[in-house]
Amino acid sequence: MNKNILLAALLSATSFAATAGGNIEAGKAATAKHTCFSCHGADFKTPVDPSYPILAGQKQDYLVHALKSYQRGGDAPNGRGNAIMGGQAKVLSSDEIENVAAYLHSLPGPLVLKK
Repeated sequence: MNKNILLAALLSATSFAATAGGNIEAGKAATAKHTCFSCHGADFKTPVDPSYPILAGQKQDYLVHALKSYQRGGDAPNGRGNAIMGGQAKVLSSDEIENVAAYLHSLPGPLVLKK
């Protein structure tokens, strides 16, 4: 196989994986930058307060929805009101939300589906 074709295919696949559904490494960096661990725990499985949610392994689309709802705020349709999370979410770009959600979803966690 031609090396240029193989390289193009590899770069194309890598680029698609980084943008389709978020970039895990960028999400890891964003959670550190925004100090998400300070409330949700270093492993995102052991929050500092039992009322804070476990984020490790959470469904990616749910995390995206939750963060966007916090951005809208409690007074907006489909918004969530929380002073801490509202302030944290408002500074996130759409790409950062996708990336954070991808990273948190990729982490092993205790969340399981019970039937």
